[in-house]
Amino acid sequence: MALLAPSPRALCVREAAAAAASPHPHSSPTAAACSTVGGGAGGRALWLWNGGGRGRRERGQRVKANAYFWDVSKPVEMEEIDSMDKLDDALRWSVENNQAVIIDWMASWCRKCIYLKPRLEKIAGEYPGVRFYFVDVNKVPQAVVKRGNITKMPTIQLWKDGEWKAEVIGGHKAWLVMDEVREMIQKNK
Repeated sequence: MALLAPSPRALCVREAAAAAASPHPHSSPTAAACSTVGGGAGGRALWLWNGGGRGRRERGQRVKANAYFWDVSKPVEMEEIDSMDKLDDALRWSVENNQAVIIDWMASWCRKCIYLKPRLEKIAGEYPGVRFYFVDVNKVPQAVVKRGNITKMPTIQLWKDGEWKAEVIGGHKAWLVMDEVREMIQKNK
């Protein structure tokens, strides 16, 4: 059975019995379908244990998974906003080009903020029409922070047409935050 995981990953799963029947891992129709998605012969086979409890592994419960990973986006370095003028310029660009702007409000002492920044840069590569910025709240005047109405960090906001449209406050798991950011961009694109 083949499963297509959310972009940019694809995962092919075959039962161990089907894998054992085929001499070549890519000769079954399931594996061939996945290899066309972007993995090719470079995918690595993983053995997963289905059930068994307490470390007990029974041979009939194995599932073979061929995982293929490809990367269509390259990280884009986010621009820093360090003054009210730069914030105004970013919002002006949004109005002139009718495009969304993502602003990551962070602090250098915030571990979650530091952890999320490279992941946001990765998302920036997936959305070439959207500009990504970051603001270190400790380096900017308080007026800039008040303009964003920031109370918690990290806060990731989407601005479009010079107006605040949506935000994600990233106090939970990073992958959830990234999913919420992607959803926010898709709704307001």
